[in-house]
Amino acid sequence: MLRHLVVGAVAVLAASAGVGALAPSAGAAPTVRISVDAGTSLGTVPSSGVGLNTGFGDEHMGDPKVTSLMKAAGVRQLRYPGGSGADDYHWKTHTSGDGSGWIPSNTNFDHFMATAKKVGAQPILTANYGSGTPQEAADWVKYANVDKGYGVKYWEIGNEVYGNGHYGNGKGWETDTHADKSPKEYGKNLVAYSKAMKAVDPKVKIGAVLTTPGGWPDTEKAPGDSADWNHTVLSIAASSIDFVIVHWYPGGTTTADLLNTPSRIAGVTSSLRSLIAKYAGSRAASVEIAVTETDAVGSPALTSQAAALFAPDTYMTWFEQGATHVDWWNLHNGSGEAPTTVHGETDYRDGGILSAGTCAGGKCQPPRDTPFPTYWGIRSLTALAQPGDTMVKSSSGNSSVAVHAVRSGNGGLNVMLINKSPQNAAPVSLSYAGFTPAAGEVTTVSYAKGDTALTTAKRGTAVAQTLPPYSITTLQLKPASGTAGAAKPTPAPTPTAATPVVTASGTTGTRAQAERGVPVGQPTPGSTSGGLASTGVSNTITYSALGGLLVIAAGSVLVLRGRRRRALHGK
Repeated sequence: MLRHLVVGAVAVLAASAGVGALAPSAGAAPTVRISVDAGTSLGTVPSSGVGLNTGFGDEHMGDPKVTSLMKAAGVRQLRYPGGSGADDYHWKTHTSGDGSGWIPSNTNFDHFMATAKKVGAQPILTANYGSGTPQEAADWVKYANVDKGYGVKYWEIGNEVYGNGHYGNGKGWETDTHADKSPKEYGKNLVAYSKAMKAVDPKVKIGAVLTTPGGWPDTEKAPGDSADWNHTVLSIAASSIDFVIVHWYPGGTTTADLLNTPSRIAGVTSSLRSLIAKYAGSRAASVEIAVTETDAVGSPALTSQAAALFAPDTYMTWFEQGATHVDWWNLHNGSGEAPTTVHGETDYRDGGILSAGTCAGGKCQPPRDTPFPTYWGIRSLTALAQPGDTMVKSSSGNSSVAVHAVRSGNGGLNVMLINKSPQNAAPVSLSYAGFTPAAGEVTTVSYAKGDTALTTAKRGTAVAQTLPPYSITTLQLKPASGTAGAAKPTPAPTPTAATPVVTASGTTGTRAQAERGVPVGQPTPGSTSGGLASTGVSNTITYSALGGLLVIAAGSVLVLRGRRRRALHGK
């Protein structure tokens, strides 16, 4: 995740471009019709679905305030040791690369596991593929699950391995010391990793890195390849894996573009399911889809309200389409870009959900660990659903309002409504099938632009609400008297054909591309490092890449900045 200074200029231009398709219209806003079919199930909310990335450079991940905030937000999974940083990280020695750089001592594996325990989150670990070996990964499994009894189930083999330079004329962002960087070689090594790790603990689940359908380098073939990355890897390793991994950075020229991207997730999951069915055969239904990185990078909004609206819509849409894990990038990240203004709100250009307290362009973030709006967007999910609740079918008559609905364990029905217009309130009318709501005012939990917490209130009814501009509102409905025993929702029909993936112009396939402004279908530019990515020393500033964060020593001050790919990404 290459947090990159050049993108700052792109973001400033994009932020000034306005809302795009969601600009206000003259006169009163028309009523948006919302339909909820509480009798049709879209599956259950995954037990560890709401996830978050952490990096071994984040010395504050285990602070009491931080773990408390994560727990309150309903975070159920923590990814470690970073993104691209994972392909440089050696867990035994808690070192990165050649070991010469400084890494906080309180971010080693055992400290991370203590953090996960405090949060109540399941770990998902990324084994070092770029500069590691199957034996190093197997030793990690032994230490984690045999020696320490941590019971770590999910293991990714590498981060964005396709970014190793095999595509794009040998210039990539991901460390890969293998002489052969082809998908064929990754597939063969993936089998070796799986065999070695499962020999230690047969219960572990092994994940394969895939390219995201519709994003670069999906469908690309380098010289000497007989097929693209996904077909090649799965043709070799499908029988040795338990889940596939994609990263979702849809971006957008305007905030409106960003907020419309969840509509493309169905096509992406359909393509993935078709690939899995082709190569996994009778095991296909058991192969999970994990989205281990996502956020709003590549759009005008990273910390401001549009990104907050994007977050729960993205999580829920992936869950409804069958993904079992979605991990936001990042806990703390920092930024080297000057803040911008998006719809009258300061955007700190930071991929973290909590402030890193850094300064750029003469302007400073709020005090460290202050929740950004993206934090509250994710925390809004706690008002909608708990693990094991049943997601049910819902639809909106206008794309300016998104809707998600969940049957709760207590027999109620929760409905999340997201008003994507930054200026206009949205009157909505709601109708229900398979559920009869109680009459009278209803409990709502909302998060609106400028808020610093979720607000619980009695407002409107189950059939009529007015949504504030740029807001998330969840209705918590009780069943009408005598209807509490409503029938259990039935599963929605399974599509019989793959849905085409629609690639929107100007979007990006990986965070490295997003941070460099590279369109889908084009290789990432040659340099593996951008503004803050370069590693060098001057009289006053030292840059050092540390897992999830870039540590910049300026005099006696340490500034933590998110690092993606080889640059500001620890992902």
